[in-house]
Amino acid sequence: MDKKSSRNQKPTGQNLKQAQLDQFRVQNKGKPMTTQEGKKISQDQDQLKAGIRGPTLRQDYEFFEKMSHFNHEEIPERVVHARGYSAHGEFECYQSMRQVTKAGFLQEPGKRTPVTVRFSTVQGPKGSYDTARDLRCKGVKLFTEEGNYDLTTIAMPVLINQDAMKFPDAMHAYQSKQSDDIPTASGAHDRFWDYVANNPESLHMVQWIMSDRGIIRSYRMMESWSINTYLFVNEKGVATFVRFVWKPLLGVHSLLQDEALKIGGLDPDFHRRDLREAIEKGAYPEYELGVQLISMEDEFKYDFDVLDPSKFWPEELIPVQIIGKLTLNKNIKNYFTESEQVAFNPANVVPGIDFSNDPVLQGRLMAYRDTQQHRLGSANYVELPINRPLCPFHNNQRRGYMRQRIDVDNVNYHENSLANNTPFTTPPEEGGYASYPKKVEGHVIRARSDSFKDYFSQPRIFWNSMTPIERQHTIEGFSYQLGKVKSESVRQQNVNLLVKVDKELACIVADNIGVARPTGSHVPVSTSYPSLSQYHTPKYAYSLKVGVLISNGFNGNEVTNLLNLLQEYGVFFVIISETLGTVTGDNGVNLKVDATFLTSSPYLLDTLYVVGGSPKNEAKFKTDISKYIRVAYEHYKPIGVATTGEPYMQTLGIGTSPGVIYTKNNANFGNEFVSAIAQQRFWDRK
Repeated sequence: MDKKSSRNQKPTGQNLKQAQLDQFRVQNKGKPMTTQEGKKISQDQDQLKAGIRGPTLRQDYEFFEKMSHFNHEEIPERVVHARGYSAHGEFECYQSMRQVTKAGFLQEPGKRTPVTVRFSTVQGPKGSYDTARDLRCKGVKLFTEEGNYDLTTIAMPVLINQDAMKFPDAMHAYQSKQSDDIPTASGAHDRFWDYVANNPESLHMVQWIMSDRGIIRSYRMMESWSINTYLFVNEKGVATFVRFVWKPLLGVHSLLQDEALKIGGLDPDFHRRDLREAIEKGAYPEYELGVQLISMEDEFKYDFDVLDPSKFWPEELIPVQIIGKLTLNKNIKNYFTESEQVAFNPANVVPGIDFSNDPVLQGRLMAYRDTQQHRLGSANYVELPINRPLCPFHNNQRRGYMRQRIDVDNVNYHENSLANNTPFTTPPEEGGYASYPKKVEGHVIRARSDSFKDYFSQPRIFWNSMTPIERQHTIEGFSYQLGKVKSESVRQQNVNLLVKVDKELACIVADNIGVARPTGSHVPVSTSYPSLSQYHTPKYAYSLKVGVLISNGFNGNEVTNLLNLLQEYGVFFVIISETLGTVTGDNGVNLKVDATFLTSSPYLLDTLYVVGGSPKNEAKFKTDISKYIRVAYEHYKPIGVATTGEPYMQTLGIGTSPGVIYTKNNANFGNEFVSAIAQQRFWDRK
């Protein structure tokens, strides 16, 4: 994989979007302070008073402007996906998809489209933490020549509900209690698991959240699916069912549950910091876009309903065709204007992309615009710089809060003669959007198709597809979350539901949470799909973070050679010592210390390079370095050991062990250590 493939490319479209945003960027440094209308301010320390100790005056409009603006600085949080972070980039089309869609950005190989992306969790508020066990969203806004296209995806291929009518119920149950607003960013409470037990359609997604997929290592290593079924429509008017998936080039990797919990307290911004630092260092996150296609004639070919959002489309049955690549190569410069104000809507499509009868998608088409208008305070939110299309837009909509366009024509209705019937409509054959004329028939009814009502076959397939270590982690996820539930009845109901997925799973969880083992057994399904397991994901050392535990007196040549090799492979490293400043090797080489044992943590690192040296306070240094080694070892992380680092390993009784690489008498140490970093975990370690 060429990690530098897109670093120096600056396509015209991306430059246009950045130029559009740059029009609104203001630098205050070196400028005089003014009111919002531009009048220079002479004093900004005190209110206007009647006498130096007298009451303040109502005529102090400068104070009113300043305080009023402060009072209104925040907009309402998103009701879900409140905690998120964004970056900019580009999408490159690999191959023409003209045979199935007329979408302009997918017509020519090499065509590039500027994008803004926002990653987010679901349950917690803005002030929650990144590493919570949760489903995650990835919203991609493509600024195409035909208008904005919003492709929203989540980090698992199934949704918690089968109809949008149930979404408020699921989220009400998932979020914190009304009485005390506890817990934050966690579904480990009675109300959520009561919902799961009594709404079995939710079990499949919950199983994915309890797996490693619910605690991702990085946004850069997050696979995500569209969940909903859309339509591709080509120039001939032929429609094809389509689902989208983003596959990270770095592979799909996760934290352990203990790590995720610890990191939530150590660094609540772990994922956003990781994303931002990677882009700053030129390690641009890359994701390939895949599509799964089903012809309209094959709609009923499978043993699941292709419109059911709680079911995945197995890649082994419906292959993923890779059609392009997303590269995130520019950090946002203002969180509020470029992330908090970005507004996604799955209804924002372009000609060639349409909607199926997926009942969740149908509900989302109404809900998103209403949500964004409420949250951002005006129907004119599309005019905000981060949401504004690159292509021209003209319509008869006028006025409203925060209108930015200055409309100078007097005619704002259709049809008209005074403006020669402009703005005019565009026929589909000339690029105008026209909905696919799908056939609709049936009675007006509130009901759900019987084809949606198999709740356990696919969860069983997912369980069958896991490796033993993935199953163990999933059991730990269920045991931890259900172990937080106070109601014994709710705990019992859930294991009674889990037994239909797997008997052993349900019994182990039952034992762990103090309820009776369930009777019955799982559904008789033996199918498994390798694509559902993270075990088969690509693995690279590139951009993983090594903690270099070091003090003065280290072997300068040995350490310098290893650090140079890490840089060659694009591995990030952090120099950690007793105090900030520099550490000096035996050959006089100086290394700048990035963090201390106090300000860093082994939980924030992917691996360790144990160097040691001759610290001023040997006892304190040994205690600190031993803590780091112990945590890394117990979490199956690779550890490289310099010649001066061996005594610290001996103190802990760690000798030869999988993933522990020693320098001594090892001419190939550097390459072996890099390979170990790439493997990331050594599950066979005792």
